[in-house]
Amino acid sequence: MQKRRIGDVTVSAIGLGAMPLSTKSARPSREEAVGVVHAALDAGVTLIDTADAYSLDEAEFGHNEELVAEALRSYGPGAADVLVATKGGHTREGTEWGLDGSPDYLRRACEASLRRLGVDAIGLYQYHRPDPGTPWEDSMGALRALADDGLVRMVGISNADIAQIDVARSVIGGAFVSVQNQFSPGWRFSADELAHCAAHGLAFIPWSPFGGVSAAGSLDATAPAFAEVAEELGVSVYQVTLAWHLAQADVVIPIPGASRRASIEDSAAAAGLRLSEDQLRRLDA
Repeated sequence: MQKRRIGDVTVSAIGLGAMPLSTKSARPSREEAVGVVHAALDAGVTLIDTADAYSLDEAEFGHNEELVAEALRSYGPGAADVLVATKGGHTREGTEWGLDGSPDYLRRACEASLRRLGVDAIGLYQYHRPDPGTPWEDSMGALRALADDGLVRMVGISNADIAQIDVARSVIGGAFVSVQNQFSPGWRFSADELAHCAAHGLAFIPWSPFGGVSAAGSLDATAPAFAEVAEELGVSVYQVTLAWHLAQADVVIPIPGASRRASIEDSAAAAGLRLSEDQLRRLDA
């Protein structure tokens, strides 16, 4: 599989976004979910993205981290090559989402993620979303302290604008390596942040590259140019979408979610798909 860089680590050009579905009835069984992670690794995926708040509700906070850890433990020796990226800063109250970017909370959240993942240091720890109640500089200082203390190897931020990216660069220094923002055929509002990351050698990790769980199933209809190119190439519209992401810049590493083995296998194949200049022009338009 094509490779890309996050800081000083080489990872697959396509990652796995390990986020649970929104209802228990739609969620795959634990065995099926572990199988999806194993299928991703079999296909050459070496980046798995998760978060402590990826759970149905407050009662199972940390569920997704525990699931990823279980899948890696049961996979065998090849799991040692996987970079696990997790996030902190979102809270859950019942089924509601909240924010806490205070330094005390981020340290507690990081320490809890360390225990759930069963590691001495988190490979990539990301601040999940800006907290209006905490100055951005204070949250960035907390991330710098986590890196300085050896709890995390690399630091990223998510849902950030260019000014926030630059503050992170200034405060965190060399440990700051990535930005994870929403970006998809129907949501291109982070294009400036993507270009800024490319200019400064920061990995740009698009979340919801297909537009989110609710939109992914109708991608053929909502992104007709992508469907047209997919038909020309004889591949899925999802492969074309991911190949388009990769063509934006060599710092882009999309992280599609998957609840079935076939889905992540198809997504991983996009790393080998090449789009012509004419096809890219049509997709960019």
